[in-house]
Amino acid sequence: MKKIGFIGLGVMGYHMALNLSRKSRLPVTGFDISKNRLRMFEDAGGTAASSAEEIYRECGIILQMLPTHQTIEASVREAVKLGKPGNVIIDLSSADPSLIRALEAEVREVGMHLLDSPVSGGNPMAEAGTLSIMTGGEKEVFDQVKPVLECMGTPVYTGGSGSGDTVKLINNMIGGAMLASYAEAYALAKKAGLDLNTVFEATKSGFVGGPLYENKVPKIIAGDYEPGARIAVHYKDIVNAMGFAAGMDMELPVTGRVYDIMKWMMDNGYADEDQAAMIRYYEQM
Repeated sequence: MKKIGFIGLGVMGYHMALNLSRKSRLPVTGFDISKNRLRMFEDAGGTAASSAEEIYRECGIILQMLPTHQTIEASVREAVKLGKPGNVIIDLSSADPSLIRALEAEVREVGMHLLDSPVSGGNPMAEAGTLSIMTGGEKEVFDQVKPVLECMGTPVYTGGSGSGDTVKLINNMIGGAMLASYAEAYALAKKAGLDLNTVFEATKSGFVGGPLYENKVPKIIAGDYEPGARIAVHYKDIVNAMGFAAGMDMELPVTGRVYDIMKWMMDNGYADEDQAAMIRYYEQM
């Protein structure tokens, strides 16, 4: 029976690791650099590791939910250095597909396996265990760990290494465009003197309605920018999408506008706020 390790108990990772601990029939050990997060995980019934190295050495399935390319790369390489052949590393973060493909080749050389398995749905779906999970890599390895992934949401096999992260970039391009349009539209409604709750009630059951609309628009109306998903994380995916498209000699004019808005957010101290805070751009410009 393989032991599961989870590295990165952040806003979403904490709930994902808890769902794994509660739903899987395997032992789950979590680690985060935040001691407060570790205490929270233990208090909720999880098992805390004393270090990331403990997970790399002792766990046969290693999941990681990390914020930057630097931390993703460092974690995978440490898992390769300290782990055993046959181990499966599942990167749940959002990464540049080219980085994942390069790391997957390194992992394969030592007899381990790397799946790129980014998620979508934000903190509410992480807590509910209903995330969309897009997984690239070896199909037989995906089939092996699919029951583990199902503890956190609905996994879909997307193809070879890097394909999961490519699908996630597409997902966040679409999501970014929708979020920017919500901010723009509600800034217009506000300036026109309309009651924003009335606008929401009149539109949520129509063509524009849906889970993202119903999650983010009330936050826009309330001025609640506590992050379900941070601007900084979404911005990283938009940057990756722009770079990935440029490598294929393709322009992304709509995504480019989302990039401009999110870059303004990053430059003006709003990196750690929810995407609902994008309305600030329209209010302040």
